[in-house]
Amino acid sequence: MKEHSYRRMVNSVNKVIIGLQRTGIAFGPMQLLTVPGRRTGRPRTFAIAINELDGERYIFQAFPKAAWVANARAASTVTLTRGRRSATARLVEIPLPERGPLLRRLVATSPARVADIFVSSGQAEAATADAMAAAAPRIAIFRVEPA
Repeated sequence: MKEHSYRRMVNSVNKVIIGLQRTGIAFGPMQLLTVPGRRTGRPRTFAIAINELDGERYIFQAFPKAAWVANARAASTVTLTRGRRSATARLVEIPLPERGPLLRRLVATSPARVADIFVSSGQAEAATADAMAAAAPRIAIFRVEPA
């Protein structure tokens, strides 16, 4: 699937996830990330997955050029919403040398479809721990901390 058509499909699915979450239906690891736009300051909402690894919560950039990444880097806090519950959080970007081991753990502890998303989006060459670790420079990772 070409990146453009894949992105269009993902954007359509995200709209459905956002709509369901706003009605109070929470499912899987999906949450809504609301962050001020880095240029406009207007709130922007994105459907994202929060993954728990070793007792910490992380958000992995599954798609190239994801707008939420640039906005999160510019914001001091974000709002995470799951169903009808919202909480303010800080997103702390993980330094490059620490990303490889986290990506390896993600592959080891998640269903195979999680790594497949990174391959389908062009972020990783293969759905293996080694390929995911090698993709670390292209994949931003944020640790979710209380605000």
